[in-house]
Amino acid sequence: MIHLTVITVGNLKESYWRDAVAEYEKRLGAYCKPSIIQLKEGSLSENPSEGEIRACLDEEGKRILDAIPPRAYRIALCVEGKQFSSEGLAKKLDSILSENGSICLIIGSSHGISQKVKDLCQLRLSVSELTFPHQMMRVLLLEVLYRSFSILHGSKYHK
Repeated sequence: MIHLTVITVGNLKESYWRDAVAEYEKRLGAYCKPSIIQLKEGSLSENPSEGEIRACLDEEGKRILDAIPPRAYRIALCVEGKQFSSEGLAKKLDSILSENGSICLIIGSSHGISQKVKDLCQLRLSVSELTFPHQMMRVLLLEVLYRSFSILHGSKYHK
């Protein structure tokens, strides 16, 4: 069984985000064993300095690294990451899964992901050049993953 872990920093405050996440977790369950690990976002002052943000990201990064499942293929979501078409991402995931039965995708806080976490990931992924609310990104990523698995299994969902 394929293990799919999504590590996120920050809470989903609104019920509609939680409901959407639950729906995609259920759908993904047909293709893999999904697991979402939600970590607490570090606290920052109202107008944080670059140093304060960096320290916060480093602290969040330590918790992220502790949460990554052993031997999982690590993918960081970040703006400078590689973009794929739906079919291209499905092929990439298929290639990864042919060598590794476990994938861990990481969504950092609203300030991003620490450089140490990015450096330890085998792939940096960007879903879009557009900016999305942090909470929406979790739902969007799960939809993208569900679409990829649907493509790999010949489902008509992706059309």
